[in-house]
Amino acid sequence: MSLEQEIFETRVRRTKELAEAGHLPYGKRFDFSHQLSEVLEEYSAKTAEELEATSIAVKVCGRIQSLRGKGKAGFLHLSQGGAKLQVYIKVDNLSEKDFKLYQMLDIGDFIGVEGKLFHTRTGELSVQAKALEFLSKTLLPMPEKWNGLEDVETRYRQRYLDLIANEEVRNVFVMRAKIVQSFRRQLDSKSFIEVETPMMQSLYGGAAARPFVTHHNTLDLDLYLRIAPELYLKRLVVGGLDRVYEINRNFRNEGVSSHHNPEFTMLEFYQAYTDYKGLIELTAELLKQVAIDATGSEKVEYDGQVLDFGHIRQLTMREAVIEFWKGDAKPTMEDVHNPEWLKQHSHKGTAGECLADIFERVAEEHLFQPTIIYEYPVEVSPLSKNKLDEPSMVERFEIYAAGMEIGNAYTELNDPNEQRRRFEMQGGMRDRGDDEAHQMDEDYIRALSYGMPPTGGEGIGIDRLTMLLTGSKSIRDVILFPLLRPEGHIGIADHFRKLD
Repeated sequence: MSLEQEIFETRVRRTKELAEAGHLPYGKRFDFSHQLSEVLEEYSAKTAEELEATSIAVKVCGRIQSLRGKGKAGFLHLSQGGAKLQVYIKVDNLSEKDFKLYQMLDIGDFIGVEGKLFHTRTGELSVQAKALEFLSKTLLPMPEKWNGLEDVETRYRQRYLDLIANEEVRNVFVMRAKIVQSFRRQLDSKSFIEVETPMMQSLYGGAAARPFVTHHNTLDLDLYLRIAPELYLKRLVVGGLDRVYEINRNFRNEGVSSHHNPEFTMLEFYQAYTDYKGLIELTAELLKQVAIDATGSEKVEYDGQVLDFGHIRQLTMREAVIEFWKGDAKPTMEDVHNPEWLKQHSHKGTAGECLADIFERVAEEHLFQPTIIYEYPVEVSPLSKNKLDEPSMVERFEIYAAGMEIGNAYTELNDPNEQRRRFEMQGGMRDRGDDEAHQMDEDYIRALSYGMPPTGGEGIGIDRLTMLLTGSKSIRDVILFPLLRPEGHIGIADHFRKLD
């Protein structure tokens, strides 16, 4: 018999013993007076004399994190919501039933405690228990050392154990929630409204990516999980919703890496009567405030360096290629405008595709400080408006930090005939083997034909931004349940079958 099976069977027997002693092994509602964090915040600073004089009674609950002593007295620690509070158990202070309950407890069980607050001789704020209530039994052992779960595979597959064992993991997801809350608060204050658009689409679009395919049985219709909500959000702008945003789940059937997960979260927002320059100003404001709301400062440490979200640099794509060029003679601005020079340094099809390819190879990894790269080739920007003074380029920018892209924005193309030509250009790229090129979307062209005002639109990756603000090196560290290959035989059901 394995050690896990032995522990499991011992605790199942204990579950029966709890029931025989009059306790509910999987108990009922417990009306606590304080959360553990509230107790610690409100009373930790009080002296032992003040606590004794006021005789403060509390009812608290949580998971048992440690147990010391099983004689006539002992201590345990309760854990709840990232806070930890000590409980003092003494046979003289409890009923016989409750003290026997204490002797049947295991680390990981949930209990409720009623008692009064005091300081131990070592100065630790504690509850002197006068009543216990059993709330829920744990059948499997907690991670060794409680705070020592380090196996990456286990952490991602069993995130519940990761959250139990590693307090810093819980803090990452608390901070992620603050990031989303900050974006919502800021956009709501600027008269944006939050909307929802379809996750299942008959025609995918809004980005360059391969989709996941599903099938609706009743309609006998193939559908795609959305790769972006963009085209639907812009339909809403056509309909008169001038400022909209969506915090959305997107699905892209592509590779997995430290920066990519097939399912991820984006903030997308659209503002009528502005352009990419207006969005550059708004983006700087949003990111600075998100950093402050999430971390308390516009400056955060990442990979041993300080990222300053209070000062976001701006470079054109061509300027970035020149600045970060390595090797032979540094190119001039005339070079990076010259199609012949571009084609000498890239094997892509057109001059614009070559420029984008050179930028990705030469500059992208060096953009550590928050940086906005603007002015992109039309070939890689099928939904962006052309620059008036240089139609081969578009009014678009991307946001980079720590060498990875965290956002993408542009002045929206609102000329339906030009949009048709762009889709046809993308069709030519698909014919040349680019399976991520955009498809023709006739209904979107029809929507534009009813008129869309000048509009700026932007998408910001919540997962990657969370990586930066929490110092996480992998996107899997900031997604609660990242996609993994199916696990082998788990065996927990076998534990129960052996008891039948």
